[in-house]
Amino acid sequence: DITVMKDGYYGDTSVMFLVGRHEVHAERLVRITQECLYRAIDVVRPGAHLGDIGHVIQQHAEASYYSVVREYCGHGIGSQFHEEPQVLHYGRPGTGMQLLEGMTFTIEPMINAGKRHTKLSQRDGWTVETRDGRLSAQWEHTLLVTINGCEVLTARRGEPWREAD
Repeated sequence: DITVMKDGYYGDTSVMFLVGRHEVHAERLVRITQECLYRAIDVVRPGAHLGDIGHVIQQHAEASYYSVVREYCGHGIGSQFHEEPQVLHYGRPGTGMQLLEGMTFTIEPMINAGKRHTKLSQRDGWTVETRDGRLSAQWEHTLLVTINGCEVLTARRGEPWREAD
């Protein structure tokens, strides 16, 4: 999870890496979580609602037999790191704030292989763990709502929103 500030504005993004030997189920969780983010980005446009974003994420995660963490969410971002609105990763279509051109916010679904509940680690009081000890994954991008949809401000090389370098 990386945060940068440029010319007085914040950007926030995260990516998952599997290091060393890993199980197929871990690979699947990481892939489905990335798909949740990408599907959510696809619905961002003026006139859409925050509930549309959450609904798409929740539907894809639950259809894949995963759960959506509810204690953490995306957020508005700009000259302040955390701004309104809160961008929930679960919800009902057509509900919540309507998206307007010029809005900037993050979408950062946390998807669990087990139950949705989390806790702070007793080791450092900062790290978030699943309560049931199962795996979790998170991907994140910062978006700008544009007249035609959205611009992914933190797009990485090889992603569909990134122009060839």
